[in-house]
Amino acid sequence: MGQRTPLYDLHLALGAKMVDFGGWDMPLHYGSQVEEHHEVRRDCGVFDVSHMTVVDVSGSQAKSYLQHLLANDIERLQSIGKALYSGMLNEQGGVVDDLIVYLTDFGYRVVVNASTRDKDLAWMHLQSVDFDVQLHERSELAMLAIQGPHARSKTAELVSQSRANLMQSLKPFEGQPDGEWFIARTGYTGEDGLEIMLPASEVVAFLNDLVGAGISPIGLGARDTLRLEAGMNLYGQDMDETVTPLAANMAWTIAWEPASRGFVGRAALQKQKVEGVASKLVGLVLEERGVLRAHQVVRVEGVGEGEITSGSFSPTLGKSIALARVPAATNERAEVEIRGKWYPVRVVKPTFVRNGKALI
Repeated sequence: MGQRTPLYDLHLALGAKMVDFGGWDMPLHYGSQVEEHHEVRRDCGVFDVSHMTVVDVSGSQAKSYLQHLLANDIERLQSIGKALYSGMLNEQGGVVDDLIVYLTDFGYRVVVNASTRDKDLAWMHLQSVDFDVQLHERSELAMLAIQGPHARSKTAELVSQSRANLMQSLKPFEGQPDGEWFIARTGYTGEDGLEIMLPASEVVAFLNDLVGAGISPIGLGARDTLRLEAGMNLYGQDMDETVTPLAANMAWTIAWEPASRGFVGRAALQKQKVEGVASKLVGLVLEERGVLRAHQVVRVEGVGEGEITSGSFSPTLGKSIALARVPAATNERAEVEIRGKWYPVRVVKPTFVRNGKALI
């Protein structure tokens, strides 16, 4: 038996097929993964993401600590509520985890992945020893993501007026508290929506309200195809501690300036940048029948080979797509080996769908 969120029994009552996900018992789907995917793209749906880890960072040197810990620059958060996406790296420049950090009135709130909780917390504590900083894991909080073009308007009808006003006024990549709730306009689907942290004691009633209002519960299966269409990395597949942001389509999350900021992994990244990055993360589109899957070999004529890191059938596009790590010299065409046969694929920027619109 794995770890369970406060919503486990409700997932069962809603007919979820439960699976192991990073040591957690989580819903894969509630009947139809494809229909759940479409529901988020055309309307909205709600995900249980209470397995994510929330850590509050405070103390007189909280900013200096995070400037040291993260590849992105916390100084970019100029107003309370602003959020920043960043890699947390090791000394070799590999990605320990990717995370979101919010500037709050008490310091900072960091949200990290579920499957990496133990190593993340150990690394964060190890890096904190030279700073006046306190790390407080908020294990008493649950977390829901409501995603889709109608997510904010539909959710606002179910909450207090102050929370409804906040949901409608939030800018993208911003989060603000309302009482014991923390409401953010962020997500992992390529659609508009909310991620709400709230006391675990209140989350069952709130999810019941959402489902009762016609907002469908969505499982991990659709969450994966949605994020893949949006070109969003999955930790442990598209990057990990052996892969740097420069090879994971995350170069934009590295703040090189100011040059004096010595974040963990900087020297290794600078060396890799000077020497040249051998591989890059790209998108692949299979124009023929078939399904692209992780670990299939990618062959680029005259250049070399790579590997698919994430692949699936895209319900929105009606064809198979993938993220793949390939030689840096790869251009517009490649081939993928599927069950012993080679199939041509188109190489594209690794963002296939955003806000319901095809980008390829």
